[in-house]
Amino acid sequence: MSKKLTKRSEDYSKWYNELVVKADLAENSGVRGCMVIKPYGFGIWEKMQAGLDKMFKETGHENAYFPLFIPKSYLSKEASHVEGFAKECAVVTHYRLKNAEDGSGIIVDPDAKLEEELIVRPTSETIIWDTYRKWIQSYRDLPLLINQWANVVRWEMRTRLFLRTAEFLWQEGHTAHATEKEAIEEAEQMMNVYADFAENHMAVPVIKGTKTESERFAGAIETYCIEALMQDGKALQAGTSHFLGQNFAKAFDVKFATKEGGKEHVWATSWGVSTRLMGALVMTHSDDNGLVIPPKLAPVQVVIVPIYKGIDQLDQISETVNPLVKELRAKGISVKFDNRDTHKPGFKFNEYELRGVPVRLAIGPRDMENGTYEVVRRDTLQKETVAAIDIVAKIEYLMEDIQKSMYQKALDYRANHITEVNSYDEFKIVLEEKGGFISAHWDGSKETEERVKNETKATIRCIPIDTKEEDGACMVTGKPSGKRVLFAKAY
Repeated sequence: MSKKLTKRSEDYSKWYNELVVKADLAENSGVRGCMVIKPYGFGIWEKMQAGLDKMFKETGHENAYFPLFIPKSYLSKEASHVEGFAKECAVVTHYRLKNAEDGSGIIVDPDAKLEEELIVRPTSETIIWDTYRKWIQSYRDLPLLINQWANVVRWEMRTRLFLRTAEFLWQEGHTAHATEKEAIEEAEQMMNVYADFAENHMAVPVIKGTKTESERFAGAIETYCIEALMQDGKALQAGTSHFLGQNFAKAFDVKFATKEGGKEHVWATSWGVSTRLMGALVMTHSDDNGLVIPPKLAPVQVVIVPIYKGIDQLDQISETVNPLVKELRAKGISVKFDNRDTHKPGFKFNEYELRGVPVRLAIGPRDMENGTYEVVRRDTLQKETVAAIDIVAKIEYLMEDIQKSMYQKALDYRANHITEVNSYDEFKIVLEEKGGFISAHWDGSKETEERVKNETKATIRCIPIDTKEEDGACMVTGKPSGKRVLFAKAY
């Protein structure tokens, strides 16, 4: 199975596409540009959801659900917002089908035209802020901290599984605050929550920063982001958090009575991550043998493969393994005992290697005699023999060590692929020969940003939060610059 994968060094894009399909994460569907997330892939997404949802609730947020459809008039209330999404909107114009009179099949009933077209949500700011007008009356109603888990549609023409699809799953937080300061603190807090999740659950190091004006979310005053680096040297935006100011509150007339008795518009944020995180997970860690999944997100953390001849040996192995399975599960470790008699051990080894199961145990008659297990960790493929009496402690250790080691490996890769340059010629050479993040001075103008994008396909990924003030000259124009920004080619 895994031997048929294209090597990353030969064709990284092809390797990714093959791996997503062969590892049973997802596949293309009968709807152009949309995907089917298969049970194993959805198992990873469920763990992502659970981890994030816990973090959201710990910071005071609650879940709700809002309609899939948005009246067209709502989108026109915030000008920059509609301009940002207009070209990606799917529009519902009719509400009924009927059989054609000539018997040719089903047609749209021309008499069933909607009075007002409905937009299939590309994001939910407008429908949510129309709702918040009813929910918010007084300062006592604030802050309002709401999140929803949902699907959205953005009509993409060029799609790739998880990275860019016409329909995708995500969460979107929408909050309302009494002051500008509180809203900015919320947007920054959620950027930090995303970074925490990426690094401590996904084992993906990220750079926190703000977007340039041209890269901001449509309708936002400030967009905060986390940027990750994939193994091919391209960046991937892994999450965004937006300070929306009072734009949406004014567009939908959301006001609150202040403590002093006045009336003011609320201050807003929105923030979200999507199934694009699945793509980030695959491209950050996986290798030419298949997926490599950090233990915290693995649907199956430990798999046990019996090696036997005949049902009697399998029964003996099962008697030995069953107590171990119960003990591991009691400790919160997900384990699978693969006693299928339809596949040989070699096939199973390849299958779980391809699927990225963090730890694989094998046990046969000789292991039974010696009181041992063969243990293989997926991240390094290191194999060792461990005494049965020590196996639980060993697995607990591996759960932590694999998680840390995967993060450190990704961090080392990123550290080796952040390059400072001072000239445009040097920038172009590094971009083509090395890739990764390139730290360079920029004069702050849209024109220079657009020129670099058009000439090199690299964009400003972010202005890092921790970037230092540093007098310099723009690498392109030579004009004064007060700090460096990060450029990269990106997904």
